[in-house]
Amino acid sequence: MKAALLPAGAPVAALGELPAGLDLVELPGAGPLPAGLDRIGFLVFALLVGRRLGDLVPRLTGLEVVQSLYAGVDPLRPLARDGVTLCNAAGVHDGPVAEWIVAVTLALRRRLPDFDDRRRAHRWDDANLAMAEGRAPAIGPLPDLRGARVLIVGHGSIGRATQRLLEPFGAVVTGVARRPRPGVRPVDDLPELVPQADVVVLLAPHTPDTEHLVDAAFLAALRPGAVLVNAARGALVDTGALVAALREGRIRAALDVTDPEPLPPDHPLWDAPGLLLTPHVAGSVDGWEERAYRLVGDQLRRWVGGEPLVNVRSVDG
Repeated sequence: MKAALLPAGAPVAALGELPAGLDLVELPGAGPLPAGLDRIGFLVFALLVGRRLGDLVPRLTGLEVVQSLYAGVDPLRPLARDGVTLCNAAGVHDGPVAEWIVAVTLALRRRLPDFDDRRRAHRWDDANLAMAEGRAPAIGPLPDLRGARVLIVGHGSIGRATQRLLEPFGAVVTGVARRPRPGVRPVDDLPELVPQADVVVLLAPHTPDTEHLVDAAFLAALRPGAVLVNAARGALVDTGALVAALREGRIRAALDVTDPEPLPPDHPLWDAPGLLLTPHVAGSVDGWEERAYRLVGDQLRRWVGGEPLVNVRSVDG
């Protein structure tokens, strides 16, 4: 009998009808591990599983498939060994993450955080009157997205979803990927593309090649007023270099991920100017778990039936 390990509390009904002879085992959030882990062939990876991974890895000797509920596979590195297939949740988070990217890009381009600072200070800045009188407004001028050059670094399913949302605004989107293809530029072209970008969106996986991809030189190459958006992994950005660039006031940034994460209470990022920060929630919308577990159910049926799995990935990109 094949067996799959799921975190306790998983919405099992979303799996749909499962093949006969498949045993579902629950992993509790705390306390003793379930017996018989050596017969587990399919593991559903969620945050609860990640917290217990150190105890699980040596006991999952019969593991064949790891299905993550998330887009990134770098947390699965301890499970990457011969005979184990790693799969991510491509398609599950595309829309929500793309929406977050568009939301924070618009907020920073239209300087909404700055206006909110003035609201708290009870200040009304009449930008229209200032411009009519030939004076510079306190905030602005405000650019829209028409003609804005947006660079998406990591052009997978979320990158494509982001491009589809941005283009109706009139943005000119360029994708960059490790494997170039029609309409998508190679990573080696970044030195040419970064200085031209008004917005840089990071969606690349975290690998040794992308560690600190955005370093001091990358940030210095950005044009004044550019916006950096990171919805990938915090380690893609050299945090110290980003703090320094934000304090200079040349660029602004929106981060859903940080390095380190979670961010310590005394970290300088909290007080960095020109920063929008959310706590890794870009994909956390109503219904995401049900969508993810529908994918899990499909993968379980494929696994039991000996059919090819979808969303197969490598932790090295």
